[in-house]
Amino acid sequence: MIERVWIIGSGILLVLAAVFLWRNNLSTAFVTAALGACAWFLSYRARLRKKIKDDELPDEDFSEGADEE
Repeated sequence: MIERVWIIGSGILLVLAAVFLWRNNLSTAFVTAALGACAWFLSYRARLRKKIKDDELPDEDFSEGADEE
């Protein structure tokens, strides 16, 4: 869920940066594009954290077999 918000935000910011670039406002375009890139990295981070959290969950099938030995 949160990674989707960051992806949408990064897309909006990058389109806005293209508009600023088209209007020849280079410094604003750079800052907006940098914020869009940061939002993309935050979405990537959220996706990785979710994947790591899912991988760390104990698998009940394997833990039951280990107790019996």
